[in-house]
Amino acid sequence: MKLAKRVSTLTPSTTLEITAKAKELKDAGHDVIGLGAGEPDFNTPVHIMDAAKEAMDKGFTKYTPSGGLPALKKEIINKLERDQELTYKPSEVIVCIGAKHALYTLFQVILDEGDEVIIPTPYWVSYPEQVKLAEGVPVYVEGKEENQFKITAEQLKATITPKTKAVVLNSPSNPTGMVYTREELEELGKVCLEHNILIVSDEIYEKLLYDGNKHVSIAQLSPELKEQTVIINGVSKSHSMTGWRIGYAVGNQTIISAMTNLASHSTSNPTSISQYATIAAYQGTQDDVEVMRQAFEVRLNIIFEKLNQIPGFHCLKPQGAFYLFPKAIEAAKMAGFNDVDSFVKALLEEEKVALVPGSGFGADDYVRLSYATSLDLLESAVERIANYMAKVAAK
Repeated sequence: MKLAKRVSTLTPSTTLEITAKAKELKDAGHDVIGLGAGEPDFNTPVHIMDAAKEAMDKGFTKYTPSGGLPALKKEIINKLERDQELTYKPSEVIVCIGAKHALYTLFQVILDEGDEVIIPTPYWVSYPEQVKLAEGVPVYVEGKEENQFKITAEQLKATITPKTKAVVLNSPSNPTGMVYTREELEELGKVCLEHNILIVSDEIYEKLLYDGNKHVSIAQLSPELKEQTVIINGVSKSHSMTGWRIGYAVGNQTIISAMTNLASHSTSNPTSISQYATIAAYQGTQDDVEVMRQAFEVRLNIIFEKLNQIPGFHCLKPQGAFYLFPKAIEAAKMAGFNDVDSFVKALLEEEKVALVPGSGFGADDYVRLSYATSLDLLESAVERIANYMAKVAAK
């Protein structure tokens, strides 16, 4: 049967592909260390799971409004006011089945065929695919390593055309872990306002910041930028709730209304139990969030130093999220490969260490390592990579 054109250009998720291959090897009895998946290794906090059980016991297992429970919208609004000093109405909030679904739905309602979305590289793997599914055109702008993988206002301005509809900003970034400063966001915001460009601000990693860095949402810089911005967020990373699938979009009421209408015909509503769990996540203590953040920071400080000592690897220190994004093309060439993808495959086959090649993020010379796993496994993984490089150097 002939498939629709819209799926013919899709590229499979590199992250999930590597994770699946690593699982296949592990199931076959191999001692595989997987550093590919983008999810915390902590369990969901107990008080959140207890709230879900209580909701089930009370029979809260039915349909909810398509845009999310009013009580959950209220907690999202409270969270944004508490953390970013932003004020929203319930009609400006939609709860979705994860932040990925929020992004997908957003692109579906704002893009017509041929509309352009500016995506800085390196990018999260699903941005361009979701734009293409909405018949839009992803336009890439290189975030250069010498600028911490961030784009400048000058770069943004030079990329805008009459077809530009939106720009995606992801801070802290997946895959680089870099964070835009208030000053950088102000400059980017000026360009967006000048050209009437919608800002899609993906803030899913906002709670995972290190070395004293603070999260700034571009929406909080001015009333004009707030109106021009749709914030994407959720509890997957902050509260270790990846499997619960709750995210949300907050912004212009007309956009949110269109997203809600689309959701009513596609998903009906986010899972009721997960919504009640998320209410508890935002209402309850945030101590577990901080415990997890501190653990990630300890791992980062240790693994970053060890990785940078391996020949052929060069890495900037991330400021947030839970990824390292070293340049590895020199290591690949030292091992006899012309590209990093082949190098990553060799590491998985020979040393049983699963990394994600940078090609999936629009940065062919790099690899992504997740440090959302135990310190013992991280140190073992880095040791295996170092041993592999020592072996190829001795040939």
